[in-house]
Amino acid sequence: MSDSPPNRVDLSRFDPGNYNPGRPFLIRSLWFLVNALFLQNPLNPSSSLKVRLLRLFGAKIGRGAVLKPSINVKSPWFLTLGDNCWIGERAWLDNLVPITLGNNVCISQGVYLCTGNHDWSDPTFGYKLGEILVEDGAWVCAGALVLPGVVVADHSIVAGGAVLTRSTLPYRVYAGNPAVEIRQRNMKSDAAPVA
Repeated sequence: MSDSPPNRVDLSRFDPGNYNPGRPFLIRSLWFLVNALFLQNPLNPSSSLKVRLLRLFGAKIGRGAVLKPSINVKSPWFLTLGDNCWIGERAWLDNLVPITLGNNVCISQGVYLCTGNHDWSDPTFGYKLGEILVEDGAWVCAGALVLPGVVVADHSIVAGGAVLTRSTLPYRVYAGNPAVEIRQRNMKSDAAPVA
């Protein structure tokens, strides 16, 4: 055992490494204000206004998006939504790097999609970043946390309050902390009813 003291975290030496926030400081500052006034604001129920503002700042958004009040998007230029995506109240898309949602994805109330973490073994607390992909038909239920680098596979479900630390398999349901597979997702037939 060494007589030297162990290394200690020193946040005054924080080093973002080669992280690129994607836009100049002025644009990021303007987005901060727009986000606070129009997306995080519980008094703005208009999905169409939020969609227009997100697109204005670089988001790629398909048709039919439903964006509830009080959502938070860190970097719209790192956001892609497919068609018919739903994002529930108080969802936080903390996208230091890209978050991509496929078609017909539901992100429920209070979900936290976190693309950035810190290297706890690094005394300068450097970033550990990873993109998040939520594939078609997937549902991230209320209060769930999805960590950096995770793929929520096609039509899989992340149960309420789950902490998803690794990628899922298609058509499976995951729950717990850390989230584990608990069952298969079996879909009902969508055959049209007979008149």
